[in-house]
Amino acid sequence: MRTRTLRRRVLGMLAVGTGGLETAMAMAGEPLHITMPEIWGVRLTGELPPWLSAKDVILEMLRRHGVRGGVDRIIEYHGPGLSGLTAMDRHVIANMGAELGATTTVFPADGRVREFLRGQGREADFTEIVADPGARYDVTDEIDLASLEPLIARPGSPGDVVPVREVAGEEVHQVVVGSSANPGLRDFAAVAAIVRGRRVHAGVSLDVNPTSRQILLDLTRTGAAADLLQAGARIHQTGCLGCIGMGQAPAIGRNSLRTFPRNFPGRSGTEDDRVWLCSPETAAAAALTGKITDPRDLPMDPPVVRLPETAASVRGEFEEPLPPGRAREVVLDKAPSIGVLPELDPLPDDLEVPVVITVGDDVSTDEILQAGARALPFRSDIARLADFAFVRLDAGYPERAREAGPHAVVAGRNYGQGSSREHAAIAPRHLGLRLVLACGYARIHWQNLVNFGILPLEFADEADRERIERGDVLRVGNVRDALREGGEIEVRNVTKDETYRARHRLSARQLELVAAGGQIPLLRERVR
Repeated sequence: MRTRTLRRRVLGMLAVGTGGLETAMAMAGEPLHITMPEIWGVRLTGELPPWLSAKDVILEMLRRHGVRGGVDRIIEYHGPGLSGLTAMDRHVIANMGAELGATTTVFPADGRVREFLRGQGREADFTEIVADPGARYDVTDEIDLASLEPLIARPGSPGDVVPVREVAGEEVHQVVVGSSANPGLRDFAAVAAIVRGRRVHAGVSLDVNPTSRQILLDLTRTGAAADLLQAGARIHQTGCLGCIGMGQAPAIGRNSLRTFPRNFPGRSGTEDDRVWLCSPETAAAAALTGKITDPRDLPMDPPVVRLPETAASVRGEFEEPLPPGRAREVVLDKAPSIGVLPELDPLPDDLEVPVVITVGDDVSTDEILQAGARALPFRSDIARLADFAFVRLDAGYPERAREAGPHAVVAGRNYGQGSSREHAAIAPRHLGLRLVLACGYARIHWQNLVNFGILPLEFADEADRERIERGDVLRVGNVRDALREGGEIEVRNVTKDETYRARHRLSARQLELVAAGGQIPLLRERVR
């Protein structure tokens, strides 16, 4: 029997990443159709050199393996190099595991995690969770942290990673630090230390999006916020903001260096954008020089970051939840811009739908549903938001989809990579999407399709994708029985009189979700 990896020790923690109940059922011996992901053990050794940080580690993974390297894999980091990475450093790395296509990313709960919880006043919540000594992995990799150099992802994809020195000298118009990619105080404090006593280059806008109110409080009480402001930075409210194109949209065709997790075309809110992804150190260097700069070339010593032992507390701002009885009596005041959830009808037993759009490999959720300030104000009005579905790939999709009603999408590999945005599932569902037939899926989007009653099938033979054209009518007969009978299912192309073998990875619970039309109608039915 294989020595237990961290994955098997933290089955409950991985519930989110691998299907939760489905994983527990598999461990209990229940028959399932899903395939358990491979465990990819990445051994870290050495210590990061000055001017490098956790972002360079995950960029190195993307440089080596691209945006599909983690598909159907759980990445488990281990080894002596972990001792130099704080809990928030690990968060930076895990955050971009999605860009590798990974099912999920895990780190051990060790002394560094205990240290973080102590700083949050939650040390009593700590439980050590580590892999067994000598644990074996399906796939292995090793990174000597001491050998790394500053890295940067070029515009268009998080997987197009090169050393900073190879692109040094490119002019920079904007630098943005923050959002979910920088969860801890250290990354912001490092930028503040680098620009302290200096001025941002006259041609650069340095924008800072604090991750949380706690981070903003700590930046203020340590004086880092003053250092940033005095250097010419602009500090914005906490949240995603520029990462998803809500503010800080870059100028057309101008380079914008960002510490965010993804840089798919147009995600910034600017159609012809040039967004690069880098570490806070590389971002700060560009802010000072006005061009992409290897931070090791700055005429200064590496920044010294001293963090408070205890993080600021913001717990007092939250009220205790209302008792269920009183909560039901609360009337929600909604602006006219707040819509209602669309009705989600059950999956027909005989599914016969036209293909309204065919797309290629590595289609991101930003291409499925446009990001940016033009579309995102309608996030609470699905009917209006749906007008932006697939428009980056095919402006005619919303109109054709409405005319077709129930319909299908045919896609290539790694369909739905990028942000875990449920709107990329619910907006096409509102337009009638009931079937996606792809060569492969990004895990989070695959689960979102299931949650909204869209049947995700995979080609058994990827070559069949090229045989299907827009307008072809696909048919899956006796859907519920066909899905329950096994992992393979026949898809009939009525238009071309062809049959394709497809498969699904749905558990019994997920089959129930799809059949009911999604999570919402299933829950509604259960509480009646």
